[in-house]
Amino acid sequence: MTDYILETKKLGITFGGLKACQDINLKVKKGCIYGLIGPNGAGKTTVFNLLTGVYKPTEGTFYLDGKELNGLSQEKINHKGIARTFQNIRLFNNMTVVRNVMVGLHNRPEYKVDFFSTVFRLPRHFKVEKEMRAHAKKILNIFGLEEERNSLACNLPYGKQRKLEIARAIATNPKLLLLDEPAAGMNPNETAELMETIRFIKDKFDVTVLLIEHDLKFVSGLCDEVTVLNFGTELYHGKVDEALNDSEVVKAYIGK
Repeated sequence: MTDYILETKKLGITFGGLKACQDINLKVKKGCIYGLIGPNGAGKTTVFNLLTGVYKPTEGTFYLDGKELNGLSQEKINHKGIARTFQNIRLFNNMTVVRNVMVGLHNRPEYKVDFFSTVFRLPRHFKVEKEMRAHAKKILNIFGLEEERNSLACNLPYGKQRKLEIARAIATNPKLLLLDEPAAGMNPNETAELMETIRFIKDKFDVTVLLIEHDLKFVSGLCDEVTVLNFGTELYHGKVDEALNDSEVVKAYIGK
């Protein structure tokens, strides 16, 4: 077994003649919180899209827990153990909070129901529905959202919508959780609470976290290591404090 939950080898993608990212070689250790940082347009979200099957790499490959996932669909990659959130929150706004989490649970094999049972509302359908709701409530309780479980997702305040999106991702039972700018739009109190939430779920659910974030204070207070991207290529990887003091990294962020 490998010590790395995620490895990418010369991973990249080209759109026409434009190389959006190239030669990405990540090595993310199991059980850590790892940052993927860089200025706007550096290719960070493109890497997330490659890792989750939104885009298919045009070069290189990637592995989750030693198993190659290159070329698999989004659904299959999720089943293998990678879940994500988005820079712009993507919830089912007109569904209740608990239903949003239940959507994540539908991907788990223990909650699969055959088409016949669902269409004809057989006892198996109702049994699984009850089990899923109970499981979803437990997850919501961990995130401090159980009291809002019957509220519509669109009625939650911004910080709680972020939490709900993470809770839904956790419901898929991932090995690796990708968070795309989770602190975006949050006030300082919400950001501090989010940091504690991420630390807690890493330990509670035994999940490795890979995050994109522009708030460097957030990154330095949370991440064990980082990779810095610039113009679609790796600029630096290593310890957070060393990265933020590297002259080339500083130049990439603020110019000469």
